Amino acid sequence: MTHWLQRTALAGLMALTPLVALADETPVKGATIVVTYKDDIATLDPAIGYDWQNWSMIKSLFSRLMEYTPGTADLVPSLAESFEVTPDGLTYTFKLRKGVKFSNGRDVVASDVKYSIERAVNPKTQGPGAGFFGAIAGFDDLSGGKAEGLSGIETPDDSTVVFKLSRPDATFLHVLAINFASIVPKEVVEAEGQDFGKKPVGSGAFILKDWVIGQKLVFEKNPNFYVADTPKIDGFTVEVGQEPLVALLRLQQGEVDIAGDGIPPSKFLEIKNGPDAADIIVDGEQLQTGYVALNTRVKPLDNVKVRQALNMAVNKERITRIVNGRATPANQPLPPLMPGYDKDFKGYAYDIEKAKALLAEAGFPDGFETALYASSTDPNPRIAQALQQDFAAIGVKAEIKALANANVIAAGGTEGEAPMIWSGGMAWIADFPDPSNFYGPILGCAGATQGGWNWAWYCNKDLDARAIAADSMSDPAKKDERAKLWGSVFTDLMADAPWIPVFNERRVVAKSKRMGGPGNIYIDPTRVINYDAIYVKQ
Repeated sequence: MTHWLQRTALAGLMALTPLVALADETPVKGATIVVTYKDDIATLDPAIGYDWQNWSMIKSLFSRLMEYTPGTADLVPSLAESFEVTPDGLTYTFKLRKGVKFSNGRDVVASDVKYSIERAVNPKTQGPGAGFFGAIAGFDDLSGGKAEGLSGIETPDDSTVVFKLSRPDATFLHVLAINFASIVPKEVVEAEGQDFGKKPVGSGAFILKDWVIGQKLVFEKNPNFYVADTPKIDGFTVEVGQEPLVALLRLQQGEVDIAGDGIPPSKFLEIKNGPDAADIIVDGEQLQTGYVALNTRVKPLDNVKVRQALNMAVNKERITRIVNGRATPANQPLPPLMPGYDKDFKGYAYDIEKAKALLAEAGFPDGFETALYASSTDPNPRIAQALQQDFAAIGVKAEIKALANANVIAAGGTEGEAPMIWSGGMAWIADFPDPSNFYGPILGCAGATQGGWNWAWYCNKDLDARAIAADSMSDPAKKDERAKLWGSVFTDLMADAPWIPVFNERRVVAKSKRMGGPGNIYIDPTRVINYDAIYVKQ
């Protein structure tokens, strides 16, 4: 075995350790909290749900073979008790933790793991995460409708799951920790059908007890959760339909514990300079890129010169001011903290005259009319208006369609009708800290499918091949070479301009004074908000 594989196998023998509270804080037992959002949740089905709002909730309802230490991107076994990896990196064998039960009382067994991942890959599910599992043997047959299962997943007994890969995959353990790898009970999924997303059954830290559409979701602690001292609260209620300004006011009055949509830019400086700032503001960097997706299948955006012109038309410095400077202008899909980010890449400079000239070359000297979709939650409509003004300066008239997140997602990935989408409010935050996560689901061919998140519907087979080559480099001695290869994928695809990268935004969360714990569990790199780890302090 290489050193990496030895270390991975040893990590598999470690117990899943609970988060320790801050030294001077004692979590209150039996506490419940209130979280607010403007928009309702579309689904809690882990094979389908894929936005930053429902991601945290799905994480807490279900378990996966692997998980992350709270507030970090450090992988540890979870539903798996231990695992081994062969020296060639092609076979992973997991031993399941004993006595884990779904919330309906049934034991979780190996066949549930196989079913759950096959369901995520099956095109009939119409989920956006199938491409993550592309290295498992049999993926092409199942995703292509030629098989009913994955030949690369074997279950020799109820406690053992064996994955056989068709190629090494440096991200495979991360893949087994994302929501799409959540374990679900087949009999419940089949009984509920499309309603499973409203009546989820999992083996996570919480159980969904009530969901009043358009009003609230109520989660209760799972008394049988297998991680000691987790969760630290007895439950949380998510109130929806709450305007961010109202939610912030209620938080200051002690009625709300986490304002899920963050601090509106119009109130940020007031809150930042107020006497309670240190107690209620959590501000941190994240692996995020806010962008405009340009639908490469919709005329005239199918013309690369048009897409390049739109890139040159956007004044990114001005847009960062809309969010109080809590962002830096972006010129490529990868955020600066991600391995592979090319600090020397210049991208498309803001140049109105050159943009006009490109439009004329493309056959649109007088511009054209189109539509720009955006989340209706502040500040996204104002950002959309700034983009609209920038496009107008080169003759492009973009009608703004400000909708609830779920409707924007549907227009981009389900119907595929949206010509342009400003991703804010749904902008890409890394599922795991690897550059591959900024490609496959949102820019790769596998994501350009119904229900996917490649809203540009961009597919470049050559770049896909290079992406696979990069992910096949699982030897840690080649990590720098791998990062460089990934970086070139992202800078080269910008020649096709399927996106307008706009900014990399810091995440700012408002929490009530009674909420305890370190800030990284409120800006969790893999969960957004870590409901398993947050707590109310004495």
